[in-house]
Amino acid sequence: MMCLQKILVFYAMLTSLLYGKINPNQELQQKVLEDIDSFYDPNIDYSLFNGRATDRDETASVLKIYSENKNTRFFKSGDQVLFQVHRSGTPWCQGFVRKVDGDYFVLFIKDIFSCWKEKYFRRGTRLNFKAKILAKRVKEASSFRVLLMKKKRDYFKQLNEINHFIWNYDQKKIQVAAEYDKKILEIQRKKSFALDELIEKKKDQINIQRELIFRLSNIDEDLNFYRVRNDETSLDRWQKDHDLGLPVGRSPQENSKR
Repeated sequence: MMCLQKILVFYAMLTSLLYGKINPNQELQQKVLEDIDSFYDPNIDYSLFNGRATDRDETASVLKIYSENKNTRFFKSGDQVLFQVHRSGTPWCQGFVRKVDGDYFVLFIKDIFSCWKEKYFRRGTRLNFKAKILAKRVKEASSFRVLLMKKKRDYFKQLNEINHFIWNYDQKKIQVAAEYDKKILEIQRKKSFALDELIEKKKDQINIQRELIFRLSNIDEDLNFYRVRNDETSLDRWQKDHDLGLPVGRSPQENSKR
């Protein structure tokens, strides 16, 4: 029941964080999340647990143990384990883990009868176990789980951002297209304005061109009029005529009147 409550609280807080519904003190919130994520209780001695011997070899040096304690999956080959028969008061026996298979693990015992005085060790015997290495592994697993949950939250955040982008893709596409259409219209407006300005400038230049041509023509006429000619008035063409020395008579007055 306690685990279920922790799970419900954790997912409620995780959902609130992802969708931004709450935002209290960040450090306190992070600490609460880590405590919930780890499921680790420092008040529990994880080195102690119970199990049953479900199978053994003929010499009882190899035992197959079933345990409802799911933390036994953290055992590794070579781990040392102490055990004794439940409520027997016998000394603790020493064994070493050979392998782990689901809810079962296999123990190798060098000499079980050094701590078990009976001649026969029957199957189904309930055993009490003590393994300090298991408590260490549980704590390490809890810390590693906190790191995994942090990574999971980071992935959730990235996935949320990606989903938000994909869900709003069409709207974003329209916004981007509208922005560029606006820029295109602005460029076209500037283009039209520049072309109109260029046309007006061309008209002004044509008028100036005509005026300049007209003024140049007038200046050419004035230049030709005001050109000074170097003629010698003492030598005109009449003075250059050839004189043959022949007398030139005057016509009688009466003849000239005819």
